[in-house]
Amino acid sequence: MSLAIFDLDNTLIAGDSDFLWGQFLVEQSVVDAVHYEQANAKFYQDYKAGILDIQEYLEFSLKPLADNPLDQLLEWRQQFVEEKIKKLILPKAQRRIDWHRSKGDTLLIITATNHFVTEPTAKLYGVKHLLATNPELINGRYTGKVDGTPCYQGGKLINLEQWLSDGRDELAKETWFYSDSMNDIPLLEQVDNAIAVDADQELSKKAEQEGWLITSFR
Repeated sequence: MSLAIFDLDNTLIAGDSDFLWGQFLVEQSVVDAVHYEQANAKFYQDYKAGILDIQEYLEFSLKPLADNPLDQLLEWRQQFVEEKIKKLILPKAQRRIDWHRSKGDTLLIITATNHFVTEPTAKLYGVKHLLATNPELINGRYTGKVDGTPCYQGGKLINLEQWLSDGRDELAKETWFYSDSMNDIPLLEQVDNAIAVDADQELSKKAEQEGWLITSFR
């Protein structure tokens, strides 16, 4: 039995759910259209370039969660999944997940995008275990702060190690990790089987140098 780890955005889905959630909030007039859309686009470009200031971004992206009641957020999230996410589900990604499941492997999605946004997508793929950036929730209300270490770049390693140490150490005997992003190189370097999926330029270069498998779910 192995541990099969999957990045989410632009790996399991054909898009970035964090960016799309921001665009959705603009469309619903939840946030100021001009300011928020410009900032959202800039942060996304910084992410793709590997220079994102994660603390600055989370202060920006988690504010709408803090500014609105949970029942309203859940209503918007359901609409977001129906209108934006379901059409981005990739059959080849689902087949790969099912292949690992048929072998008895433990399935895990690990993503920098926050848990509130990504939880429904993990369920669509039938993956029970999700490690994501956790927005702090107190008394049924999001605070706009992060609970724990952001699940980004080296933070993915920290979150994974914490998860494994919670009685799951045996799962690390053989590990797989599928990702599209240069930001995931720290974790890709630590697993037994690193797979670059629809990879960006920097990850493609690294994968060729290291002899990692290169594939596509598109």
